[in-house]
Amino acid sequence: MNKVSTPTKTNELLKKYDIKLKKSLGQNFLVDPNILNNIVAAAELDATKGALEIGPGIGALTQHLAEAAGRVVAVEIDQRLFPVLKETLADYSHVQLIHGDILKIDLEELFQEHFQEVSRVSVVANLPYYVTTPIVMKLLEARLPLEHIVVMVQKEVAERMGAAPGTKQYGSLSVAVQYYCEPKVVAIVPGSVFIPRPDVDSAVIRLTVRSKPPVEVKDELFFFEVMQSCFVQRRKTLWNNLISKFGKDHKEQLTRALDHCNIDPSRRGETLSIAEFARLAEQIQEELG
Repeated sequence: MNKVSTPTKTNELLKKYDIKLKKSLGQNFLVDPNILNNIVAAAELDATKGALEIGPGIGALTQHLAEAAGRVVAVEIDQRLFPVLKETLADYSHVQLIHGDILKIDLEELFQEHFQEVSRVSVVANLPYYVTTPIVMKLLEARLPLEHIVVMVQKEVAERMGAAPGTKQYGSLSVAVQYYCEPKVVAIVPGSVFIPRPDVDSAVIRLTVRSKPPVEVKDELFFFEVMQSCFVQRRKTLWNNLISKFGKDHKEQLTRALDHCNIDPSRRGETLSIAEFARLAEQIQEELG
């Protein structure tokens, strides 16, 4: 099968199977082989490793993954694309297609069933923009045995994932992603290399999954709860956001916690490092008993 990562071949296949792309599913197909090669290279795959692809579309990235990895599992939500995928992936017996919504699939079960024979697994995908964050967070929170997550996302989202404290892009997504991973933007991708062309530029970001988080927290759920509460109203101070979260009845405990951590209550959430959030969450929990 010829590579499908060209505008001519993509349009030919869509016409052949009479497929109208759905904006509601965020269907924008990449038609630049160089960018596809860069995405696959960033995942550092080889014949001993596996790749999980989310939203293979008509198989452009899947073909490249199949040539690099020993096992590829591609999860596609749109049943209409399966006849195309069966054609474009006919030459690759080690590619498994699954019909389903990645947000509803039991990922642990999927890994046990399909990736037992490989040494490491990476997620590699051109993600629909409207569900990027829920998908990335599900992958991270599932604590899967992943090496990398290499995804094409909206440029602005990639910037938020890798943002440093004190920048306008830094927020709860930055802290959550950096708690689990080391992020690195691999490439900025213009809208002109997609069919149809999206309204915004994209970026390829590689999230290298950490063997352990950069900070130690006793209660992860509480850590994330406190951290997220500090970003609820970005323009408000830490103090105001924490009072909104825990209530005025706990002013004394919150004051003591902030003092103990040497954190000025007039600071904003976007100025705190992951380590400061970890210390603050632990101290608040101790004060609240």
